[in-house]
Amino acid sequence: MMSGVPFNELAWLAAAIVAGGVIAGFLAGLFGIGGGAIIVPVLYEVFRVIGVPEEVRMQLCIGTSLAIIVPTTIRSYVAHRARGAVMADVLRIWMVPMVVGVVAGSGLAAFAPPAVFKIAFVVLAAIIAVRLLFGDESWRLGADLPGRAGMIAYGLGIGLASSLMGVSGGSMSTMVLTLYGKPIHAAVGTAAGLGVPLTIAGTIGYVLAGLPHQAQMPPFSLGFVSLIGVVLMAPVASFVAIFGVKAAHALPRRRLEIAFGLFLLAVSVRFVASLV
Repeated sequence: MMSGVPFNELAWLAAAIVAGGVIAGFLAGLFGIGGGAIIVPVLYEVFRVIGVPEEVRMQLCIGTSLAIIVPTTIRSYVAHRARGAVMADVLRIWMVPMVVGVVAGSGLAAFAPPAVFKIAFVVLAAIIAVRLLFGDESWRLGADLPGRAGMIAYGLGIGLASSLMGVSGGSMSTMVLTLYGKPIHAAVGTAAGLGVPLTIAGTIGYVLAGLPHQAQMPPFSLGFVSLIGVVLMAPVASFVAIFGVKAAHALPRRRLEIAFGLFLLAVSVRFVASLV
């Protein structure tokens, strides 16, 4: 499949993946996200050019994204924990239901049409973008986090959403925590910690879900995970994540939030166009 693609075109695609890794890694540390919202649209264009079939392309993007951001979320979490910016009680309550949600989402990847994943990405990206662009400190869902039943429901929802969107759940976790009045740095650090089990479970799930479709995958793929994509992007994103953490604790965030929100809206428009 890849043999028909000119070398110079592959070189540009590789450069795009590496550049996406730089952006994804920085955002991972800055916002407590794994960077999947950047990685998925980058990989979608890469896999389109090399001829990955439409019916499995989005799933391959999501599975590869989850695998790529495993080391990024680990590095981001360790750095935030070293600064004392992690809420251990939230981690304990959310971890299991989030993993259950991820497993359910990756199970859908085995048989659901690609439109399901595109629509999920568009809806979730738009929600996050609206929060980034128009939200302010006065927005609140409550003075404190809900009880155990409410927290479990949030955990299941965030886990499912992260698996359908190919992200670590950091953006959504951070959004929920800040809407309940938690300090932004503690929310970001906690979101990074939650991303570790989510991305590991999601990667395993997408590998298993993609095995029946192995014949449609590009070379060097394992289920719905492209090992080439992982090898090119993961080390870059993981290395750069630490600089995002430093920026999160030292720089004003508003301009970057606006830029990220606009990017998410642009990606949403791109996926909506592909559905028409």
